[in-house]
Amino acid sequence: MYDEAKAQRAVDFINCLKHTKGQWRGIPFDLFPWQDKIIRDIFGTVKENGYRQYNTAYIEIPKKNGKSELAAAVALYMTCGDGEWGAEVYGCASDRQQASIVFDVAVDMVDQSPALKKRIKPILSVKRLVYKPTNSFYQVLSAEAYTKHGLNIHAVVFDELHAQPNRDLFDVMTKGSGDARLQPLFFLITTAGTDRNSICYEQHQKAQDILEGRKIDPTFYPVIYGIEDNDDWGDERNWYKANPSLGYTIDIDKVRNAYLSAKENPAEENIFRQLRLNQWVKQSTRWMPMEKWDECAFTINIDSLRGKECFAGLDLSSTTDITALVLVFPPRTEDEKYIILPYFWIPEDNLNLRVRRDHVPYDIWEKQGFLKTTEGNVVHYGFIETFIEELGTQYNIKEIAFDRWGAVQMVQNLEGMGFTVVPFGQGYKDMSPPSKELMKLTLEKKIAHGGNPVLRWMMDNIYVKTDPAGNIKPDKEKSTERIDGAVALIMALDRVLRNENKTNIYDHRGMLVL
Repeated sequence: MYDEAKAQRAVDFINCLKHTKGQWRGIPFDLFPWQDKIIRDIFGTVKENGYRQYNTAYIEIPKKNGKSELAAAVALYMTCGDGEWGAEVYGCASDRQQASIVFDVAVDMVDQSPALKKRIKPILSVKRLVYKPTNSFYQVLSAEAYTKHGLNIHAVVFDELHAQPNRDLFDVMTKGSGDARLQPLFFLITTAGTDRNSICYEQHQKAQDILEGRKIDPTFYPVIYGIEDNDDWGDERNWYKANPSLGYTIDIDKVRNAYLSAKENPAEENIFRQLRLNQWVKQSTRWMPMEKWDECAFTINIDSLRGKECFAGLDLSSTTDITALVLVFPPRTEDEKYIILPYFWIPEDNLNLRVRRDHVPYDIWEKQGFLKTTEGNVVHYGFIETFIEELGTQYNIKEIAFDRWGAVQMVQNLEGMGFTVVPFGQGYKDMSPPSKELMKLTLEKKIAHGGNPVLRWMMDNIYVKTDPAGNIKPDKEKSTERIDGAVALIMALDRVLRNENKTNIYDHRGMLVL
């Protein structure tokens, strides 16, 4: 249902406020069409009982489109105009300073409104605005989630959700905190981020799924302004598509200048795409085009691989890395693909610590069976040796390539089990040929990896270093961005290719007799 009066009440309240920045300061806040639609949809869409239908609004939009002003206006309306006695409205962000940006805008809006100024008591020492007629308040909170339990929330304004270091504060503020209120609102507003394992990307994906009809949630209101991954980032028409305030709060010449700078400096391209066009990007240019990798997520029939010849790559971990074993099954006919079976291990004792520290869903992957744990706080190599021995009874593992680092004892143990173990260097000379071949096979859709999420995450973490001769080797951007499975895959593929080359030589020329 739609209640025009309630929608108009919210619009009228916001239009009585005034802008606070630069040339716009002091000008009445006449909502732009895109802002007007958001406000009318959120506050005018109601259930049969007359209360709001939407309790979560996710607004994703590039910088400089008036995001902070809109968030401040919503915070003030929820505090002063929503008719809620004792309303508790909180402003949250990655830290107190970031959360204060929207709060400071709200303070300036109050100062410019005589009607609000005489009814609101500012307590700036604790970043709080108290609306005296209903004893309601709007206050800034920092990110220490453990101190936020027990709040009776009427509204939360989350600014730059993409910058949240983990999901703790989000969960505390949104899960059950508004149950005592009849129509709470969680207003999430952000630009795109870089971490696809974050709480923000989780909300982004939900919004995308609802917009595209894959999911239905009548309580969730999604808005995403941005360009698609395959859109031309240099086409000005796409700039307008991503920036609904372009030409109003954003000067087109400034965007053009930023584009020219990014075009000439690849290091700035991702920043332009993220902040100006609202694309989710990596912090540096990644090596693997993930849309091509995802096209190789062909279903793998595990049972059909029993007894088949394969080659393995083993990348042993320290206490902080992930131990990875990847099997690659070479094609036997032109129609077959290179089949990839990955296995991963981390220590059981520090699983939850790593989830919080790395902001990666290791716990979910473990429950789904994509990741295994070993007892203790370091990876138990004996457990992995037993696992590999069992794999050897199922598959014909011809060779196991391994990184020489820290593997002496395990190599001896595996050789004692009858495996052929081959050392593999991590420099340009050894890594470049199979890395380039992996890219080629991916682009040609000649591999099948089954869509394993742990391996996908690792492939997405890779960027490459290049030597003067044009050789490449995989590297990771940050210590938390693991690539162990990708390295193990490249090592295994190298052994496949070397053995294929041996076979091909004999096939074409026959055996030489000395």
